[in-house]
Amino acid sequence: MPAKPLILVTNDDGVHAPGIRLLAKAMQEVGRPVIIAPERDNSGASHSLTFDRPLRVRQLEEDVYTMDGTPTDCVSIGIEKILPEKPGLVISGINPGGNLGDDVSYSGTVSAAIEGTMLGAPSLAVSLVGEPPFLFETAAAFAARLATAIWERGLPRDTLLNVNVPNLPPARLVGVRFTRQGHRVYENAIKETFDPWGRKHYWIGGGTPSWDRDPDTDSTAVLIDRHISVTPIHLDLTNHEALADMRKSWKID
Repeated sequence: MPAKPLILVTNDDGVHAPGIRLLAKAMQEVGRPVIIAPERDNSGASHSLTFDRPLRVRQLEEDVYTMDGTPTDCVSIGIEKILPEKPGLVISGINPGGNLGDDVSYSGTVSAAIEGTMLGAPSLAVSLVGEPPFLFETAAAFAARLATAIWERGLPRDTLLNVNVPNLPPARLVGVRFTRQGHRVYENAIKETFDPWGRKHYWIGGGTPSWDRDPDTDSTAVLIDRHISVTPIHLDLTNHEALADMRKSWKID
């Protein structure tokens, strides 16, 4: 194992977003970071790949590349075609806004880490929970410590880490908590609008979030208890308890 890993740094907010530059700078303490990020904002892109057109990669400067694709495209092409070797780590972020509970199903930030995990690289996603101005330095410093631990200890097979950091100065953080994924939904997230000709349209976004308040969830740790939340996410979405029951008692022949 080399002393310092090659680190693929990406995001879903675009290569010029402030969070990714601070994240890459923090990763210099861990290894050699290489930024490969989308040209534009891809928030909510989830785990989408671009199949309907070719993708263009541009090198902006040494160890900084951008692509006219999704976060998942960036990780896939980055690992397979751009990097000189398989990265020791893939880190996605820093997202200006949380990825708690059900957010992980939509998040381009988390999906980039999912793609890294699928391709065999230990991966994590990092988000800041709160309102602007965002204290990216808080999350970047913790990400460096966590990345070092991952490099030294490894991660379980098919598992990535979803990290949510309260948007607070370090002195106001209570600690770090290992959590499970909670449940967070948004009420009134779809707005009806009309264009100048009176035609109805719908705009998805915003809304009032609500979440479960179980003490071991990511949302409780961050939003109530001022802890950094670290949630291990597994690629296998199978409900094994339901599978065992269905095999035992369901008869649909």
